[in-house]
Amino acid sequence: MSGLLPREWVAGVQARLHRPPERPRVPLLWRGEPIGSVEPELVRDVLRRAPSWQGRWMLRAKAAELGNGALTPLMAELAATLRDLGLSHVWRDEQLAVCDARGAELGTVERAVVRPLGVATRAVHLVGLSPDGRHWVQQRAFSKANDPGLWDTLMGGMVPSRQSVEEALARETWEEAGLRMGQLRDVARGGQVVRRSPTPDGPHGYVVEAIDWYRCTVPEGVVPANQDGEVERFELLASAELQARLLASGFTLEASAIYAQALAA
Repeated sequence: MSGLLPREWVAGVQARLHRPPERPRVPLLWRGEPIGSVEPELVRDVLRRAPSWQGRWMLRAKAAELGNGALTPLMAELAATLRDLGLSHVWRDEQLAVCDARGAELGTVERAVVRPLGVATRAVHLVGLSPDGRHWVQQRAFSKANDPGLWDTLMGGMVPSRQSVEEALARETWEEAGLRMGQLRDVARGGQVVRRSPTPDGPHGYVVEAIDWYRCTVPEGVVPANQDGEVERFELLASAELQARLLASGFTLEASAIYAQALAA
């Protein structure tokens, strides 16, 4: 891949990736372990509207502490409460890992509440090239809850609980692009993008996410075909057209950051 994007544009993408919370947040603790962060006002709202959490979710001066029960059932109950109070994102019935500061999985939580709870997540993306150096990109379905209609890398998705990045890469590549890893050539890890910034997707949200991205060559005659209804269409773009769409804010923030790295490689 070749071609450089303007430094000012890259700096703007980085600034959007790394923004402090718009409102104060405190660590979310379970058995003394930080597992996320929350706005104190969210905790107060839950305690006021769902009294069953009194004594099980304690707001201290510098932290919000969950009770000492098993983490996964506790998080499931909290997720259901946030959903019932209109404080969650779109419900996915998808469990993501809740980890300690060292990355060890302590339990799981419904994807819909990871942002209001500030739980760190992982995602994986695939940058696809044709043999002549053009770029396979997807347009996100207009029915998507996040970034509908924007352009994205060939594939992008979350890494669920108890699945490795490589396993998620293979699964998402099939679901989003209808491609098996054995059909692709020169699959290699390209790098990582880290995002820490507020999210407009629901109240009280903050994104903490590490995105591992890979690159590959899609052989001549192999064409992506969406399997899960989450992609509007695929296009094969020359580098100049890819860069033009990036500069015109046609891509998601995550994809923009990935291409900023990939095009500079």
